Amino acid sequence: MQKRPGRRLTTTQQAAAFLGVAALSGVMLAGIALPAAGGIGLAAKGAVEEFDEIPSNLRTPPLSQRTKILDRDGNTIATVYSRDRTVVPLNDISPYMRDAIVAIEDSRFYEHGAVDLKGILRALNRNVQAGEATQGASTLTQQYVKNVFVEEAGDDPEKVAQATQQTLGRKVRELKYAIQVEEELGKKKILENYLNITFFGNQAYGVEAAAQRYFSKRAKDLTLEEAALLAGMVQSPSRYDPVNNVEEATERRNTVLTRMVAARDITRAEAEKAMATPIRLNVSWPKNGCITAVSGAGFFCDYVRKTVLNDPAFGRTEKERSQLWNLGGLTIKTTLDPRAQRAANKAATAKVDKSDKFAASVVQVQPGSGKILSMGQSRPYGLNQKQNETVLNLAVSNRMGGSTYGFQVGSTFKPFTAAAALEKGIGPATSFTTDWKLTLPESSFRTCDGSPSGNQPWALQNELESEKGTWDMTSALGKSINTYFALLEQKAGLCETIEMAKKVGYERGDGKEIAARPAVTLGSVDSTPLSMASAYATFANRGTYCTPIAIESVKDARGKNIPVPKSTCSKAMSERTADTINQMLKGVVEDGTGTQAGLKDRDNAGKTGTTNDRKDAWFVGYTPNLSTAVWVGDDVGEKSSMFDVTIGGQYYDKVCGGCLPGPIWRIAMTGALDASEAPSFNPVSVPRGKKKESESETGPEPETETDP
Repeated sequence: MQKRPGRRLTTTQQAAAFLGVAALSGVMLAGIALPAAGGIGLAAKGAVEEFDEIPSNLRTPPLSQRTKILDRDGNTIATVYSRDRTVVPLNDISPYMRDAIVAIEDSRFYEHGAVDLKGILRALNRNVQAGEATQGASTLTQQYVKNVFVEEAGDDPEKVAQATQQTLGRKVRELKYAIQVEEELGKKKILENYLNITFFGNQAYGVEAAAQRYFSKRAKDLTLEEAALLAGMVQSPSRYDPVNNVEEATERRNTVLTRMVAARDITRAEAEKAMATPIRLNVSWPKNGCITAVSGAGFFCDYVRKTVLNDPAFGRTEKERSQLWNLGGLTIKTTLDPRAQRAANKAATAKVDKSDKFAASVVQVQPGSGKILSMGQSRPYGLNQKQNETVLNLAVSNRMGGSTYGFQVGSTFKPFTAAAALEKGIGPATSFTTDWKLTLPESSFRTCDGSPSGNQPWALQNELESEKGTWDMTSALGKSINTYFALLEQKAGLCETIEMAKKVGYERGDGKEIAARPAVTLGSVDSTPLSMASAYATFANRGTYCTPIAIESVKDARGKNIPVPKSTCSKAMSERTADTINQMLKGVVEDGTGTQAGLKDRDNAGKTGTTNDRKDAWFVGYTPNLSTAVWVGDDVGEKSSMFDVTIGGQYYDKVCGGCLPGPIWRIAMTGALDASEAPSFNPVSVPRGKKKESESETGPEPETETDP
């Protein structure tokens, strides 16, 4: 049936209607007094002057919608939103739905303008007879305007109260804007906007979300009885909730069908058939947030959220970035590799149970691009502590949702000292002869401003008394000899060592500067698995460090691209230095402390790390095309040592980097690289020292010394 468009009003007619209806509305609103005559005169003058000042957000309000987070192949990782809504055009909404909402909410919608004088007079008469405000007269346009203000208020209780308060002032403003909206948008656009903004209960905002929630279908596919049910809910979503109150919902649906017959939208026979049809729901409960992420990717999902909220690329201020995230409607394509994520999640949970006192973290980065391919963790992402869930992302810094400080990295720091030495011209054949214990004056180590790092003696030792003798750089890395690296740092320079660590992306977990203390070479400074994976990717990338990124692209609700932070790459060391480190670290997995981690089908290299008292254990390693860091330790409260412990059902007299993180690393790498190309490291000859070490050829890796 053809609907008549609303009658156009002149500016003067708009003002007159506006003032007349405002006065009548004041009577209707349960005893609110009318303004004095003088006030009406002032209002008339102001109303005419301000009619062209309608806010643009009333024409095209920014509606909060679902944000989709996708992996690099376009698969959905998770859907997040502050309000579950998908905006659709009017043509994608069932004609039954359009007719039903008009019939029940404003049957004269196509006949009147923004305000319905007949409706107001009818409501006023009934309210006077009843002695109270029993019936309102808001048009669909007025309801739309009110919904815009409520939407703008978000979850702020004070703003919501202001947007819904029953005062003459609010009603006057609502009426004024409704008149202009009607003139500027027209009936079809108002109806479309209304159906997209209104609330249908059970976290469903807009008709598309409502159709999905209650019937698991698109809004364009709603049947007559389904559309009537949804239209009836708008007045009171909780009272007419068909999930919890079928009888009330059915009665209300039938009322809508009766109104549709009166409006000649459907025949009496159609209505009776629909009324005889029982409500049949096919509810799809909302799956919202990173807690619903697939393949254990909740921590990666949360890292993406933190990136949007923290990176200036998404807004100059914290408020702007928060508004962008809460508004939603984004399509975020990430760097997550689904195969790598499945492998990381499998690895993190394979040897550490979620209920264990200790936890495992696995993170993988692509050398040369900085792309984060996976984040796995032994504890599932979530808020239910009884189920051993956590939202603490052990792979990242405190700023990005991680622990307060990060974790001491132990001997995994030693390759940075080796790289600093090589860059200074100290060759890999450089040898030192030491006892298993060593004491050096702190004053022999200089900070970057030339000052001594301290004035106390620095005492350190290797793990075994048998570890005394002569080592070159290759053997010292393979057996992780502390005394060698203390002397190498002294020769290469404390400042140079720290600067090299910074160049490859090594950062403290709390974001503070690296303290210039000699023990830094033994891994005394806390960092994160993501930082370590990115740093070792520099070796794989032949000396070029690339900052880690998690986001490939972002599109807003209109499909417009939003600029995203890009990885920035910089030369940290020469290719020759990186190639040399690669060859030396191959020895760690071939016949050193990391033999339990080594891969047999491709070039790979890495380093073990175990901190003082065995509170943290690491394996960080890589192939030319993938870098992976694995950490295992106590993630709750005061850190416990890993002596005489059972983890993942297996007993360990003492946990070391090669015996637990190493095998986890192998699982993660094997799964992520399955069927992938197997490029080789650039071959380079590594000179060796003339004397061989006298330490034991086998046994657990040395324990590092922590910074006192």
